[in-house]
Amino acid sequence: MADAQANTISIDRRFATAYNAALTVSVAALAASGYRAAGEGHHYWTIQSLAFTLQLDAETIEKFNKFRRKRNTSDYERTGIVSKKEVTEMLELAKSLRISLEAWLMKNHPELLQE
Repeated sequence: MADAQANTISIDRRFATAYNAALTVSVAALAASGYRAAGEGHHYWTIQSLAFTLQLDAETIEKFNKFRRKRNTSDYERTGIVSKKEVTEMLELAKSLRISLEAWLMKNHPELLQE
């Protein structure tokens, strides 16, 4: 999260870093539920699983999926397509997901939390 806020790296890299933070939260929720997504499309399916793990609404999942596509294009096809606004939105989503994950773990899997 700190790297995603660093003004010394490119907008595209900041966006990808925030995306990776949010994806890590999604992977953690899925793993805590006893599952993992693998192979082609694993980012997509991990994001979709948030409807079942953290009970995210369809609008938030679609926004995250839109960011997935943007990150994919930015990483593999062309650079310079990410706006500062999108970086801010991706960071806000990552922070919100982390808060949701912590509350969800506390309620559903407190044994996974360290004191």
